[in-house]
Amino acid sequence: MNRIPWKSVNWKNSLFLIGTLLATLTAVPAYLWRYGLDWFQVSLFVIFFGCTGLSITLGYHRLFSHRTFQASWPVRLFTLLFGAAAFENSVLHWAADHRRHHKFVDQHDDPYDITKGFFHAHIGWILFKLKPESCLDNQVSDLQQDRLALWQHRYYYLIAILTGFALPTAIGWGWGGWPAALGGFLIAGMARVVVVQHMTFFINSLCHTIGKQPYSSRCTARDSAWMALFTFGEGYHNFHHEFQRDYRNGVKPWQFDPTKWTIWLLHRLGLVVELRRVPAEKILLREITEKQRQLETQLNAKAVQLPERTHVMLRTAQERLRQAVENWERRKNEYLLATEKRIAASREKIAELRREFETAAAHLRAAIRQWKEAHGMVQMQFA
Repeated sequence: MNRIPWKSVNWKNSLFLIGTLLATLTAVPAYLWRYGLDWFQVSLFVIFFGCTGLSITLGYHRLFSHRTFQASWPVRLFTLLFGAAAFENSVLHWAADHRRHHKFVDQHDDPYDITKGFFHAHIGWILFKLKPESCLDNQVSDLQQDRLALWQHRYYYLIAILTGFALPTAIGWGWGGWPAALGGFLIAGMARVVVVQHMTFFINSLCHTIGKQPYSSRCTARDSAWMALFTFGEGYHNFHHEFQRDYRNGVKPWQFDPTKWTIWLLHRLGLVVELRRVPAEKILLREITEKQRQLETQLNAKAVQLPERTHVMLRTAQERLRQAVENWERRKNEYLLATEKRIAASREKIAELRREFETAAAHLRAAIRQWKEAHGMVQMQFA
């Protein structure tokens, strides 16, 4: 029987996480029984849930940890204030842990390594001090040059308490006296913290356990459309691990990613710039490469012997696709470079490069169709 490693318990984190959870399960129902639930408390919860949740996904994660875009100081300040209100540590510590997770995913140095168990990845790594405190020097040297990030790190606890607990309590008091203030503290404060925290924790645990792996199976990260509904689009975790420099997680038009939409809106308003996107051809090629790997795994597992003609057809289609992608990238870069430096390129030269780029794009589309046809035929033969 395994014993709890009491000497390794992080009492500060444990008392807070367990205390807020118990308050949510006991004090919140008692309040609702006594005073009921009105539109004000629901609205306050939703507003604080949205502000803190997006401050983690948009701010802590995609802005500060991965630098997928650049933001003006009002956006950075807002996400630092309400990111602290999620009580998930300062942005420096959060980003250091997350960057280490990507660097050592599924390995011993991964802070929330899923191979150590679901509980460890979800919350155990926070409750127990199994490793020395993380060093910030090598992980977040860029963020240590950000004055706002350093300010939040220095006054993290004060900011968290004032923004996460005192502010909803004060708003409640101004609305309806001490009963509304108590409701603001319990519902938009305590309960909201628990929900937002476990929203984050499930990305570390559930999205490394269940879901699809359309882009890569080199690590345990998985895409989950269901998790995306509850995590502001963070559920598309397999894509994120393969393309962590992209500001989008739900890259498909139909995928639910409110964080991506918010970043895009802020960009339209001029509050964020330099949105990083992985070129569509690289995403497509990664999908096809993974489908090819999965197909080979299925063939080997079922010991299916495909005809030589089928093998040749599949290899030919794959090689044609690889060459088409390389040619498309080369022609695209040549055309973009010429349009950026119009003085150095004549109008006729730009028009010629554009025609070559469009031809390369047509060849790429044809190669994709050929690969899909070959892949479909192979699957039909051993289905």
